[in-house]
Amino acid sequence: MRTIPTRELGTSPDQPAQVREWAQDLLTALEPDSLADAVLVLDELVSNALCHGAGPVRVRLARDAGHLLVEVTDASPRPARPRPPDIDGGRGLLLVDACSRRWGQWRHDTGKTVWAELAVVIG
Repeated sequence: MRTIPTRELGTSPDQPAQVREWAQDLLTALEPDSLADAVLVLDELVSNALCHGAGPVRVRLARDAGHLLVEVTDASPRPARPRPPDIDGGRGLLLVDACSRRWGQWRHDTGKTVWAELAVVIG
């Protein structure tokens, strides 16, 4: 699996937009539908980490011929949990689940990593 450079994020509200732009630039070899799913999953995981986690937040992407792994790490040990959608949100991890082959998380000494694996076609 080929690792794409890791990116460490600040805490400003414009970080998801900057990460979307960074990911689109890096993943231009993916088919447009796959790219849209990958950017959506990345955006949701980053938004969750910034809203519910603790800094620093790091993003790591890795890909091979048929898979893209998206990882978002933050310093909070609190697990990411899907919740029923309501007017204030709750759709993020449901979207990650719908767009990903599988997703999960693991805790480590410095927080947690939430990851998602997507099936992609490399052009």
